Amino acid sequence: MPNRHQQASAAPEQAVEEARETFKSFLAEKGLRVTAQRLAIFDAAFAHGDHFTAEELLEQARAIDRSVSRATIYRTLPILTESQLVREIDVGRDYKFYLATRGKRIEQAQVVDVESDKIYEIDAPFLEWYARSIAEKVGLEAISQRLQVQARPIRTEKTEES
Repeated sequence: MPNRHQQASAAPEQAVEEARETFKSFLAEKGLRVTAQRLAIFDAAFAHGDHFTAEELLEQARAIDRSVSRATIYRTLPILTESQLVREIDVGRDYKFYLATRGKRIEQAQVVDVESDKIYEIDAPFLEWYARSIAEKVGLEAISQRLQVQARPIRTEKTEES
């Protein structure tokens, strides 16, 4: 019988395998082939523990499969985001960040440190209710929402003792 530590580590592996199967099914539904390159990109995305750029994904995917091209990365990222397995995060730069969802359905807000480009994911369960409430006011149904706060480190003035 596995101990609690083994059970905890098995759960994320199972979630990734379920997401991989979801990705394969999504590709099939879209009439797209399941290729070794697309699976390498999926594996690279889910191996990242944090936010990543397309270029970082390319580097990691090539470590898995040398035949992955930059073009394949840029064609596969929209598929991953449409499948809701990867979230795209636009912080107003010349590039976007991505994050594997890992099955999380809890709504999150992003706080972006504009000086370091670090992105903090903050659980915000009120977002779903808020989006639904706002959309219903104009007779629509909310299908997605996001909250992103641009921030910088707090600066304090040094006070001199007199």
